[in-house]
Amino acid sequence: MTYSPLLIVHICGGIAGFLSGSAALIVRKGSRLHRATGQVFVVSMLAMAASGSLLALMRSQWGNVFGGVFTFYLVATAWLTVARKEKETGRLELGLLLAALVAGISALVFSWEAASRATGKGGVSAVYFVFGTVILLSASGDVRLLLRGGVAGVQRLVRHLWRMGLALFIATGSFFLGRASDPVLRQSGLRARLFPEAIRQTHLPEVPVLIVVVLTIFWLFRVLFTKAYKKPARLLAR
Repeated sequence: MTYSPLLIVHICGGIAGFLSGSAALIVRKGSRLHRATGQVFVVSMLAMAASGSLLALMRSQWGNVFGGVFTFYLVATAWLTVARKEKETGRLELGLLLAALVAGISALVFSWEAASRATGKGGVSAVYFVFGTVILLSASGDVRLLLRGGVAGVQRLVRHLWRMGLALFIATGSFFLGRASDPVLRQSGLRARLFPEAIRQTHLPEVPVLIVVVLTIFWLFRVLFTKAYKKPARLLAR
């Protein structure tokens, strides 16, 4: 089977993003290994999300388009949070905010259109509605960020953590739990070969997704409610 270059980029980016993101989530925050795996995660996820969005756009799979744009937005804004100095913002934040607003509003419009069309579109409408709502809620955080002129201290770390964690959750869920209608899964048959029916019935593919959720919550609690990261420089030192 011949794969398109975009599909190869999407698959390789997804695998590299999952592995590097998992490593970054496990190791101590602020360590050299954390920074190295985090950099690989950012590049891999941006490539995966961009290529996935383009693949979905060419097939008019709008749910996947919104998912790819949202993942790209999450990773980019999370990276910018620690790449910028405290209380610093720039044009990239504004551009990403505008992209998120367009994607979120578009998803809600698609949700309304799907709900108003013939019966049988309820599930599609719900997917669009969830994407649109979550994207706009995330974008509201960028509005506050820009109005305040940046973020500092523990809130800076929290913003970075939850956005990276959610992006990894989306990527992990798409790979391990994704439907056959997804562009990569449908064309490559990758999930079908990795997870035969007997394995899927054991719910083992759900375990990595749950691990990502648990570890993300763990680090958020550790940052918010312990003294381990009260000094941001320990996490952000480059």
